[in-house]
Amino acid sequence: MAACVLRLPTGLRQAVVHPSVRFTPSRIASSCLVSRSYATAETASPTSSVNHTEVSHFNALASSWWDPHGSSRLLHLMNPLRHDFLHRCLAPEVRDSNQKLNFLDIGCGGGIFAESAARLAMAESVTAIDPTPEVIAVAKRHQRTDPHLLEPGRLTYLQTSIEDLHMHSDRKQYDIISLFEVIEHIQRPFPFLTASVLPYLKPGGWLIGSTIARHPVSWFTTKFMAEDVLGLVPRGTHDWSQYLQAQEVRDWARREPDLSTSEGLGWHVQGVVYVPGVGWKPVNGSEVYGNYFFGVKKREDSN
Repeated sequence: MAACVLRLPTGLRQAVVHPSVRFTPSRIASSCLVSRSYATAETASPTSSVNHTEVSHFNALASSWWDPHGSSRLLHLMNPLRHDFLHRCLAPEVRDSNQKLNFLDIGCGGGIFAESAARLAMAESVTAIDPTPEVIAVAKRHQRTDPHLLEPGRLTYLQTSIEDLHMHSDRKQYDIISLFEVIEHIQRPFPFLTASVLPYLKPGGWLIGSTIARHPVSWFTTKFMAEDVLGLVPRGTHDWSQYLQAQEVRDWARREPDLSTSEGLGWHVQGVVYVPGVGWKPVNGSEVYGNYFFGVKKREDSN
């Protein structure tokens, strides 16, 4: 019991240890939500975003990546919603049906989204990168099961970080950059997005990602229940202190002069909730306390 209490976020731990003190839900939440500090562009380290502890963790999960009932089960179930959100972001745009898009999938893992994106009629090419050698090997092995994905240029897997991509690919920019379940594993997420990711996004292109809000509810659902109680994901997959609120992501986007953050045109957000036995379901407003997708568009007149 003591070990469980020590793992609680500060606000929840205080409520348990000091039951005589009146802790309202808003007070507990506020003590949790301010607990993360971020590096600025000036203080960020110029080194790679690769976290070697994370690489080791996902190396260990590689063999079960394509098992729909294994450790990546929730990712398989979420993948259709990724595509729904992608189409929602692109829906208002008038696009020539003959115009094909180039995708960059950062932190692709075993290739669940990358493969499905490469099969889209609108996709010309998908470049999928990950620094983890075992999962890239798994992704390439699974790619060979579909001859369509072996067509030259359709789907390219590279074991690299985004910082080193220029050494592996001649392509300078992409129409769609995806970061699914990635930025909560980055120590300095916003300098990473600004310095390492945005330069690869074409003017008029979309940066689309998913992450988890830093809230007491998300600690309970993703850490305590999903990891410790139900075993839906392996222990150590998430670090609650690195979760990001949707408002923090939007505030970052508003500080970037090359990004458009107008509601419904240059910015989208959608909360999703996992319902056991049913799967992931969009729930408006749940981006405040759980998993969510976000999408932001690069201005047409940017560099």
